[in-house]
Amino acid sequence: MSIKRLLRSFRDAFRGLKFAFLHEQNFRIQLFLALIVVILTLVFSLKVWEIILLILLIMTVLTVELLNTALEYFADLLKPRLSHYVSIIKDIMAAAVLISSVGALVIGLIIFLPHFIGLLK
Repeated sequence: MSIKRLLRSFRDAFRGLKFAFLHEQNFRIQLFLALIVVILTLVFSLKVWEIILLILLIMTVLTVELLNTALEYFADLLKPRLSHYVSIIKDIMAAAVLISSVGALVIGLIIFLPHFIGLLK
């Protein structure tokens, strides 16, 4: 095991995160929403399993978005030869992001809605 290789891997990963943050609007929006969720977990007294679930959902949505971004860039390399298939691949990946995001939203509402209702009472 090489420490130098490990550090290089981390550097590459952070460079990928930086690229996604600078060039992908949806990734920035998702990070902003994730920050709001994290703040809400601190404001409301959530159960440990709810916090764990929310963290897992945040990580899932961000990971799917990063995979979508990577696949879109890769598919763009093939575009001139396989444009019909590239379009389908991009649509399917966008659907994966949509499904993970909507699922996270629904679960987030299930967890947070009782707390917001409690504030109104």
